[in-house]
Amino acid sequence: MASTGTPNPSPAKGHGADTEVGTLQTVMLHRPGPELKRLTPRNNDKLLFDGIPWVSRAQEEHDAFAQALRDRDVEVLYLTDLLVETLADADARAQAIEGVTNTLHLGDTMATYLSAALHDHSPDELALFLTAGVRNDEVRGGFGLVTSLLASDDFLIDPLPNLLFTRDSSVWIRDRVAITSLAMPARRRETQLTELIYTRHPRFAGTATIHGWQHESVEGGDVLLLAPGVIAVGVGERTTPAGVERFARHVFSEQLAHTVLAVPIAQERATMHLDTVCTMVDVDKIVMYPAVADTLQAYAVTQGEPGRLLVAGAEPFLVAAAKAMEIDTLHQIDTGLDPVTAEREQWDDGNNTLALAPRVAVAYERNDETNDRLEEAGIEVVRIAGSELGSGRGGPRCMSCPISRAPLPGD
Repeated sequence: MASTGTPNPSPAKGHGADTEVGTLQTVMLHRPGPELKRLTPRNNDKLLFDGIPWVSRAQEEHDAFAQALRDRDVEVLYLTDLLVETLADADARAQAIEGVTNTLHLGDTMATYLSAALHDHSPDELALFLTAGVRNDEVRGGFGLVTSLLASDDFLIDPLPNLLFTRDSSVWIRDRVAITSLAMPARRRETQLTELIYTRHPRFAGTATIHGWQHESVEGGDVLLLAPGVIAVGVGERTTPAGVERFARHVFSEQLAHTVLAVPIAQERATMHLDTVCTMVDVDKIVMYPAVADTLQAYAVTQGEPGRLLVAGAEPFLVAAAKAMEIDTLHQIDTGLDPVTAEREQWDDGNNTLALAPRVAVAYERNDETNDRLEEAGIEVVRIAGSELGSGRGGPRCMSCPISRAPLPGD
């Protein structure tokens, strides 16, 4: 497996973030790889990928995205490199193999064979099997009833095409990392691999984790760090009310926030996560899909007596957010001049921007109207290509997990 980037520098002295817009210092990406070549018209729905990308072009676009970040002095870490380095540890290897073979669909014969076979591979090879999967016709043993009844191209270990969206499986909140719990079975192994990296890789030694993949569903795309101490969490297709409640208890018990805003979002294909309808681009500016601006609401959750959460009544999201952030107004930047344009650019992830610093954001170049609106509002837009990257329905924010951001001035 070829290296996906320049060698990692020495471990950073600290990791963490408490806003969406503090200067980005370190980010984790996943370069599109062999897992995307496993997508077919027959399995892409099951694997939760919207289209079948042209992989080499997606890699070119992703490389340009990573270089745009490096050009702004952002350290880019690759999930696969971190995973390979983690799997050099024998205990980490055993944990990873147990996680992928301890499943009911393999049966005892194949599970026993795969467990032994995977132990014989190098960290690079093992990482490839864990991310790109293993088909029934690719094994050399473990034959029995399961292999006889499965089609030759059925997967014994499913590929993980959604690894591209590193935002979903973890979120840094101050100096803690929240291991999220992905709702769909096809994605649950992503968080297990992410947890393995954060708990076993030397770079993250001593990092405290919260939440966890075993808990109620909370996905990273639904979590927005609006300001120090203020976290908005979308509740919809992937993040459940119970997940937000558990998440709020965790962040309050660790004193990571004073307010969690629970934000119900429509169950629509183009609005899967909260960051598909709004993202922060400055300390007091948010780019938002105009179709939801007037209807999006929030319930402010705060800590009451020990063990008790206080839940305020619903308020308009922008109002509730400004109150919690202790600012006069959270300014909204619309994504289009008319309903048709707004809906088109919403589908093309016009709202899914990645802030590199206050008033600097990465966006797909094709969203002309949204980018014009951002620039009119004083936001510098770093445009990247995304004709193939966007086939999985995710923008720059979805494809990036900030590991370190500088505190805002005065924090």
